[in-house]
Amino acid sequence: MSALSQTTSVADDYVEFCNFLRDLCGLDLSQYKRPQMERRLRAFYARQGVKTLTEGLPALRASSAALDALLDRVTINVSQLWRNPEQWQLLGNKVLPELAAGGQLRAWSAGCSYGAEAYTLAAVAHKSCPKARISITGTDIDRRMVARARTASFGQDDARTAPRAELEEAFDHVEHRWVAKRHLRLLTRFEQGDLLKATPRAGTFDLILCRNTVIYFSEPIRDALHRRLAHALRSGGCLVIGSTERVTDPTGLGLSTIHPFVYRKG
Repeated sequence: MSALSQTTSVADDYVEFCNFLRDLCGLDLSQYKRPQMERRLRAFYARQGVKTLTEGLPALRASSAALDALLDRVTINVSQLWRNPEQWQLLGNKVLPELAAGGQLRAWSAGCSYGAEAYTLAAVAHKSCPKARISITGTDIDRRMVARARTASFGQDDARTAPRAELEEAFDHVEHRWVAKRHLRLLTRFEQGDLLKATPRAGTFDLILCRNTVIYFSEPIRDALHRRLAHALRSGGCLVIGSTERVTDPTGLGLSTIHPFVYRKG
């Protein structure tokens, strides 16, 4: 085989791998930025002595442990309680009271990972909007993260930057872990769902948090996702994104910037 044909064959195995994984577990890696994801995959298999991505496919079908190990590598589950504290301060002091002025707050933690963001939102909203009916839905494509979120339990590292007073008010310290108190668990629910396929009804939410997620998506996929998120907001509702992210055309989506990384619809 010539060097050129060998290079083409190796490049094509990425597409074959993505198609296989999508059929196996529903995760469509073709929606993500290819250079970053391909490097991640090839490094993962190189450490195992596997030369091409297609060589790794039989193990994924035969072993749930092998599939879980791969998912741990390719899905982004970096989170913590009160991550980006300045955003939570802004939400608690200004955004949430305004959104809940009508007596309710319906929120979506999109790409919730293991639930740190959703429970932080529950704690902040419960304190800043004590009379509102609060409902928070967290969704993630990884079934394992959804199961973990439902335990409402977090390690010491998850709480490393959390404000101590707020943390102790909202969580119980049990055997070196922080467990959300019952009143927070009653405000939250978690579902498995593919963010790239979700189509909520128009005007479903007062608030959507989609932070530190779309940086991994290709630009067309990112823009399509923002369009659907904007559609899911009620008039006057807010979309919150990560500090390294941006909405390409907020005006075209009916959004306007009201605070850094916070957009209001209408």
